[in-house]
Amino acid sequence: MFEIINNTKKEIKELDHLNEYIKHITKILKIETTIFNIIFITNSEIKKINNKYRNVDKKTDVISFALEDNNDLKEPGIRVLGDIYISIETAYEQAKLYNHSATREICFLATHGLLHLLGYDHLTEKDEEKMIKKQKELLESYDIFR
Repeated sequence: MFEIINNTKKEIKELDHLNEYIKHITKILKIETTIFNIIFITNSEIKKINNKYRNVDKKTDVISFALEDNNDLKEPGIRVLGDIYISIETAYEQAKLYNHSATREICFLATHGLLHLLGYDHLTEKDEEKMIKKQKELLESYDIFR
């Protein structure tokens, strides 16, 4: 179970597509009984979060907070994965920069954040290759190409 939350004052036209895509990839990943949120925020909000929790005083595109290890949030038979924050402004900027659709960028960022919640990372070259391969596989399974 997941929820997509728009905490901005902007209309995000791509949310219906994202909702269907996330349903699709949760089946592929066999995580339909997990709980997580995808929360859209502004550049200024994500910059504050990035500074507070990572000591990086700049905006970012996506940041994930894993909650699975928090014993206070345990539910019998259900994994509570956490929250994925996406800056909608940065998503739109990057879509233009990389010359692809906003839908592709938003789905990519959501995938990236979800994989972090599932334990994927990109701290080493080997881990980054593994994560990139999985992102590509998931996006292409829904006919989302760069």
